[in-house]
Amino acid sequence: MKNTFSILFIAFFFVACQQKINPADVAKLNGYWEIEKVSFEKEKDKDYSINESYDYFKIDKNNKGIRKKVMPQLDGTFLVNDAYENVAVRFADDKTYIDYSTPFTKWSEELITLKDDELVLLNAEKKEYHYKKTGPINLLGDGKKVK
Repeated sequence: MKNTFSILFIAFFFVACQQKINPADVAKLNGYWEIEKVSFEKEKDKDYSINESYDYFKIDKNNKGIRKKVMPQLDGTFLVNDAYENVAVRFADDKTYIDYSTPFTKWSEELITLKDDELVLLNAEKKEYHYKKTGPINLLGDGKKVK
């Protein structure tokens, strides 16, 4: 009986600790995100120590916006192109989703964690993408501030 109670308590603890994402939290998506690792359901995690590109999100007050891939440069600037994905944040069944669309396809990812410096997304293949908030790099040491 004690074991059953302990197991139920631990299970309840993990369910209760899962972050509930509120509409006010969506603004935290804005900015540059660098992938840290991908967690697979039945495989070993894949860590990313160096990234050639970041994901840039720009979401408005209506929970709509874009996601672009940008490439940081050593002087603090970013290389960008005209490609982007339309993004809409959706709340359904006590979960939060990011719906993506391009002229060619549509897909969704579940927003698992959204903090000031941490982002976790779960896709349809049960892969968890773990990101950290980042910004421009300036390795030139020229003292100039980057926008």
